[in-house]
Amino acid sequence: MRAAVTFLVLVNYFTSCHGLSCKAAPLQFSAVQLDAGQGMVVMTDKDSNVFFLSGSSWTKLGSVPLKHVSVGPAGIWGVNNDDKVYKFAGGDFFPVSGQELNQLDAGGEGNVIGITDSDSIHCLNASNVSPTEQEGSLNWNTWSGQLKHLSCSPNVCWGVNSNEAIYYMEISPKSCNTKGWTKVEGEAVKAEVGTDGRVFVVNRFGNLFERVGISGKTPGGADWKKIEFQKDIKHVSYDQGRLWLVTKCELILECTH
Repeated sequence: MRAAVTFLVLVNYFTSCHGLSCKAAPLQFSAVQLDAGQGMVVMTDKDSNVFFLSGSSWTKLGSVPLKHVSVGPAGIWGVNNDDKVYKFAGGDFFPVSGQELNQLDAGGEGNVIGITDSDSIHCLNASNVSPTEQEGSLNWNTWSGQLKHLSCSPNVCWGVNSNEAIYYMEISPKSCNTKGWTKVEGEAVKAEVGTDGRVFVVNRFGNLFERVGISGKTPGGADWKKIEFQKDIKHVSYDQGRLWLVTKCELILECTH
């Protein structure tokens, strides 16, 4: 307990120097991945349990083991260890067929985008997505390119490939129409874009960066700003002014400006 308290003091000290104030999120050990969107936060642990943040505690979500979960305008979606796709409705996750995925993101304006274990990229048009109704086989569109991890907002997706190169692509809201991938400088293993367009990446060393200079004229931004932490970061998500971090020692942090 003393070690954990010391760690949190150190985190507060180092992040306050960069305009961030961080605190420990409600305690939930063994966090692997989390996602924030629509004012909600969902996470998975190392045992493939799914949780959502309810007030000051984590509450188990559904009965289906999942390795990855995402929340956004399209609802709550996830994938299991066999790459089967699930979405949440009626109090539990149920399978949808049409495409197997290794990771997905529900942060678009109603559409869902995901990647397979062979790095191909697929998009589900918002007109085929219902966050509350159970669907059968869904018709996914295939995008060009190959990525290991991606994250989308209503207007843009960011992702990284197996060589840790970073890309972004403008998309049409609610559709799978795109303008093609553009590479930007830098290397990362995880990428995150919030609904408001702010972009964060984590590299293989556990360092966190934010993309600066993003605007309507420069959707790819201008440079990377490093955000210093005492501990290494393995996962990041951002929503409604809150930056959510999972450290490599499996603690969850909530940071605000």
